[in-house]
Amino acid sequence: MNVPPAGAVGTGGLADWGVRRTMTDFEAAMWRMEADPRLRTPMAAVEVLDRTPDWDRFLAAHEWATRALPRARMRAVDTPLHLGNPVWAVDPNFDLDFHVRRQRLPSPATFEQALRVCQNVMSEPFDRARPPWQALLIEGPTGGAAVYMLKAHHSLTDGLGGIQMLALLHSRKRGHSAPEWHCEAPAAEDIGAWGALGEQVCRGLRDAPARLAATTLRAPATPAALTALPAGAAAAVRYVRSLTGLLAPPACPPSPLLRGRSLSYRFSVLETTVDALKHAGRAAGGSLNDAYIAALLGGFRRYHEALSRPVAQIPMAMPVSLRAGDNPMGGNRFAGARFAAPVDIEDPAERIAAIHEIVLSVRHEPALDALQVFAPVFSRIPTPLLTDWYAGQSTRLDLQASNIRGLAEPVYIAGARVERMFPFGPLPGCAVMAVLASHCGVCCIGVNADPAAVTEPDLFLHCMRAGLDEVLAVGGETAPRGLTAWREAWEESS
Repeated sequence: MNVPPAGAVGTGGLADWGVRRTMTDFEAAMWRMEADPRLRTPMAAVEVLDRTPDWDRFLAAHEWATRALPRARMRAVDTPLHLGNPVWAVDPNFDLDFHVRRQRLPSPATFEQALRVCQNVMSEPFDRARPPWQALLIEGPTGGAAVYMLKAHHSLTDGLGGIQMLALLHSRKRGHSAPEWHCEAPAAEDIGAWGALGEQVCRGLRDAPARLAATTLRAPATPAALTALPAGAAAAVRYVRSLTGLLAPPACPPSPLLRGRSLSYRFSVLETTVDALKHAGRAAGGSLNDAYIAALLGGFRRYHEALSRPVAQIPMAMPVSLRAGDNPMGGNRFAGARFAAPVDIEDPAERIAAIHEIVLSVRHEPALDALQVFAPVFSRIPTPLLTDWYAGQSTRLDLQASNIRGLAEPVYIAGARVERMFPFGPLPGCAVMAVLASHCGVCCIGVNADPAAVTEPDLFLHCMRAGLDEVLAVGGETAPRGLTAWREAWEESS
């Protein structure tokens, strides 16, 4: 975290992350839906470090990072009556000690203890008067290995944007070196609700000529579009049908075994190698992502059978990235695809092939970006109506699963090497959220389960591991050896 990584775009690489001043309509809707505590959207990276960083250096690294990355010192200022979207403004009361904390575990310490601390921190709501992020260093009783948790609100960025941020802020070397440039702290902004609204009105007036010019330039294409009316009408019909399906309740009923909901989280982790999961996917005519989803569903099948409550399908959602190569870093650019996921396919190769066909289909839905397209409407709907509608959709989901391309080379924070980077997503009403992020050739899978839904957590984790093992066997692989050496080293040093 002390110096910009190789390949970063100079000082601008950090300064340009999350450059948008005002939340998008989609982000504003996420921010306001938290009026319902069930719909909170925190996300976190839980990193396993090979040693405990020096605290002063660790704290100094975060101080530098909040100066180099202006968004880290900004709070969200909402407008009166939701007449505009929240504005990001530098917090006049920014306090690094509030955001960066440390905790020492009692002896004997285990990684599961550290995870329990992380899940409790994850479930705590953000102070909405401050920048919505928190960092926590969890140390063992005698030093040695440590765990670093970085928690952020989803309105700041999506998962891929979070990986971009970590790539910019983590160092590529263990040794300490002075920053390559001096960063002044951004000037505080004492802006209130009416000021945030006035700023948006002024910006809208200023940008009006450019929008009018763009509309004028598109006008000559209108006659040509009218000549293609039959094709356009057919496309419109397909879009409406797709939209109806996406906005309707999930295509299958939720599992009666996973019906409970609460405000608590339960963290667990799985891991394998990128190559092993790729081989499994290819062997069945699919991809790494298809093999990953098939492994999760295999775990769900085993869990239901172990409790004598088998089901054929579960309602599932999967984020699909909408990012283009020229999009600025940070922010949220994803869509949600929902489908009935097959649980009763016992053969893992057949399950991978079935998932491959389903994912191909949902990725090409014409209305896949419906939440982004209709976000201006959602962000203006009275909050109670919006939360009731969204909760009615999300609480009927048993699983959400995401797959993020992570960091391919070793990184360090204040001299400590990051051995694993486990991602954890929010539970906005669903029973289980699983997120995979690759890190130096390892697939790090963070599973966040609602304990009111998954009432037998140890059995559930055992079933999920078995589901992963059976999928790896499709590619002629077994669980790779040596992957858990970091856990043994962590617990021996604690």
